[in-house]
Amino acid sequence: MALKIGAEDRKKVLIAGGLGLVVLALLVKTLVQTFGGPSTPPPAAAPAPTVVSAPAARPARRTPVARNVPAAAHEAVKLPGSLAALDPTLHPELMERAESLVYAGKGRNIFSMSAAPAQIEQLHAAIRPNQAGPVVPQGPPPPPPINLKFFGYASQAGAKKAFLLQGDDVFIAVAGDVVDHRYKVVRIDPSSIQVEDLPYNNTQTLPLIQN
Repeated sequence: MALKIGAEDRKKVLIAGGLGLVVLALLVKTLVQTFGGPSTPPPAAAPAPTVVSAPAARPARRTPVARNVPAAAHEAVKLPGSLAALDPTLHPELMERAESLVYAGKGRNIFSMSAAPAQIEQLHAAIRPNQAGPVVPQGPPPPPPINLKFFGYASQAGAKKAFLLQGDDVFIAVAGDVVDHRYKVVRIDPSSIQVEDLPYNNTQTLPLIQN
């Protein structure tokens, strides 16, 4: 019985000693971390970035902003000088000269209600007399002259051929021919020729041009 009790006490003593060692190890570790600092060296601090200071910016020049001004409007012209250049001195002689002026108009005195109105000469004729004459009825405009010149003719086998000139063009035509799709030769005489202007239905006599 005595051997059994001694074995149990020994076992308890061993357990208590083991627990004490564990507690002591934890206590030592806590003290080292608290007062001894970290075991690993701290990482090297990164170099501070270099700051380049920009030159001081000049203050912006304030410009007046026009509001509600139409695009086509012009700015007012600023007169040189200031109010300090004005002379505020009174000049009595100039004031007396202005007071001595007398209104001497020929018409009615506009400052008096009793003054008689000025007499205005009455007009005896109309300001703008009617100069238009009687209306003449106008007919249609006359037809234009025929743009041909008769400068000669030739007779062959009893038929006469006329020589006609239009600008730089020369035409040879007999009675009944149409020149330039417009002028019809009606009759050829020794000293003249009759030509009809087809668009205007107008017949004109062209004299013979002597060279």
